[in-house]
Amino acid sequence: MLHAANTAYLVSCVSQKRAQACEARDLYISDLFRKARRFSEASGCPWFILSAEHGLVTPNQVIAPYDRTLNTMGVGDRRVWADRVATQLYDAIPDLSQVVFLAGKRYREFLALHLQRRGVVVSVPMEGLRIGEQLSWLGQHSPRSAV
Repeated sequence: MLHAANTAYLVSCVSQKRAQACEARDLYISDLFRKARRFSEASGCPWFILSAEHGLVTPNQVIAPYDRTLNTMGVGDRRVWADRVATQLYDAIPDLSQVVFLAGKRYREFLALHLQRRGVVVSVPMEGLRIGEQLSWLGQHSPRSAV
C-alpha cells in the first residue's frame, strides 16, 4: 500500500474546461480528467493537477480557463516547465518518495527524470494505453461514486 503522506498523484490538465474561473478540480470537464480525479481522490494521497499554464496546481486552487498545452511547446520550454513543477512539488511534499502519474508523455518526460534523479519512485499505471483504454482502466480501478 502507498503511504499517503509521501506519495502524490499527478493528473494532467485537459483541453475541455468550464468557461469561467473555478476550483481546478472542477475546471477540467473531460471524462478522462473526471475519472483520473476520482481514482486519485480514492487513493487518500495528495493529488495535484499538472497545468501547462500554471505548473503544479492544487485541486482547490481557483484558476481561469486557458488554452496552453505542453503538446505544442518546444523541448526547452517543456524542460523549464518540468523544473518549475518539480520545485513546486518538493515545496508541497518535502519528503516525497513516490509519484503516480495519470498524465501523458509530454507531461511526464522531463518531470519523471527529475524525480527519479532525486530517488522518487515513479509509477505510470496507464503507460502505453490509448485514451479509450485509459478510460476503461480508470473505470475498472476507481470507486463507482459519481464526480
